[in-house]
Amino acid sequence: MGYTIQKTVFGDFDQVVETTIDALKDDGFGVLCDINVQTTLKEKLGEEFRQYRILGACNPALAHEGLNEDIELGTLLPCNVIVYETNDGGIVVSAVDPHRLLDVADNDALDSIANEVHDRFEHVLASVADELDSPSEA
Repeated sequence: MGYTIQKTVFGDFDQVVETTIDALKDDGFGVLCDINVQTTLKEKLGEEFRQYRILGACNPALAHEGLNEDIELGTLLPCNVIVYETNDGGIVVSAVDPHRLLDVADNDALDSIANEVHDRFEHVLASVADELDSPSEA
């Protein structure tokens, strides 16, 4: 069983990242961190790597609700969304599946939050694909 939900699109990498950030914002998420893995690996290890970004996404209202249910939930936040190049010229936009992520908390009170985040991430991915006119399942 996978632990992400994703779409593959085609286009300019930086445009896909910006479109993803905009779609997250439209669905109530802020991007708390933006890690450029390609740059980091080059600087720290001298290694070449494909374009790859990790976006730490957080919906403050849902995070607040979750933290009120389980104070340790902060160890699982923010939810990561990644954007990376494929070998065939595509660009994958992938979000952690909140159901799988929150399964580790073993707290049924978090199920409704997982459902809400999952629905919003599905909407974000569909919005990115629609905006770039390249919808396909990965």
